Parts: sequence; structure tokens; C-alpha cells
Amino acid sequence: MPARTLAIGDIHGCHVAFQTLLALVKPTAEDTLIILGDVVDRGLDTKACIEEILRLQDECLVISIMGNHEEMMRDSIQKSFMMEMWLQFGGDAVLQSYGGGIDKIPPAHLKWLSHLRPFYETPKEIFVHAKLDPWLPLGQQGDYDLRWKKLEGNEPAHMSGKRSVCGHTPQKDGYPLSFDGWVCLDTNCCRGGWLTCLDVTTDHVWQTNEAAQFREFELADYA
Repeated sequence: MPARTLAIGDIHGCHVAFQTLLALVKPTAEDTLIILGDVVDRGLDTKACIEEILRLQDECLVISIMGNHEEMMRDSIQKSFMMEMWLQFGGDAVLQSYGGGIDKIPPAHLKWLSHLRPFYETPKEIFVHAKLDPWLPLGQQGDYDLRWKKLEGNEPAHMSGKRSVCGHTPQKDGYPLSFDGWVCLDTNCCRGGWLTCLDVTTDHVWQTNEAAQFREFELADYA
């Protein structure tokens, strides 16, 4: 099988969907697996999801991008006054998955959190959690755009001409949002939707949910 570049949208602690997706996609040592951020918060098992990512790092190249929820988690660990806001946005589920407190988060998980990338670039794609300023080079992008700004669906392609692959803006119909220069893979898994993986070369899509159901289709069929 040729090497693949696989992007996975917002997981949000949905470990059943994540496990089911990995079993369906079957990443190999030749593949690059890009986690688009928001692995944490809301779902029942953030801890197991991060453990799955750490295991995958021994099996293939894994690129983990920081989402706004990882940013809140990191900031709450570093600055206690941020904790209340994080808990209101799903951080309470994270702490429950670890047994009740930040002090129970394993060092390997904290290391993963501290090494997340702001974005990732390949010859044809830019991978980012939320959004990009289309008129700025990647090195000049601001944190708010990268992690917090919602996609409206009419953004121009990035000045580089590359397609931007993102998450963060939940698609309530359960299908990726695709338009010229953009594809959004947040398909609302933590609210009863689907977890999405895209092979960016072939545009083949795999989806799973917390009921361990799955489906596959071509991105163009739902663009």
C-alpha cells in the first residue's frame, strides 16, 4: 500500500469512535497521521485517547496539532485562575477520565500536551485546527486564528495555493465541509455525530461514531 497522509478531525474524548476508526483505517509505518486538535474535553475518555496517540507514535509518524481545548487545558495547568473556564468547556470530563485531578495526569501525557504543533505543512496541504488568515504566511499566523476562529464557508484559499485541512467548526449534518481551498473535518462526534478521517491524496473518507458504527465515501460525493 502506498504511503498515506491521513487527517483526523476533533476527537473530544470519544475513545470508542477513535478506536473503531483506527481499526478501519489501519495506519501503517509508511503513513503520516495528522491529529487536527481537540483530542481533549467533553467526551468520556480523554485519557484513553491520548494513550492511543502515544501508542501510535511508535507505529507511524503522528503529527498532533494544538486545538483551542488543548490550549485551555495547558493554560489551566500552568495558571490556576484559568481552571474555571476550562471546566465549563469540558475540562471536567478530562479530569474525571484521569481519576479526578490534574496531579493524576501522567508525565507522558503532559509532555504530549507541551509539544503540540500550531500547524503542519506538506507540499499540497496546510493542516490547522481552526482557521488561517489567507493573506499571511504561515509563520505570521496568530494563535486566535489558528485555534479559535470559526470557518464561515466562504474563505478564500491560502495565498500559498495549498488546501487548508482543519477541524473546530462542527458540521451538524455529519459530513465534512469542502469548498475551494478548504476542507473541515469536525463532524460533531462528541454530540452524537461522526469522527472523520480523510486520506488527503485520494479524498477517501472514513467515519465512525461512539456506537462503533462506520461508513466510507468519497469527499466529492458530499462536497
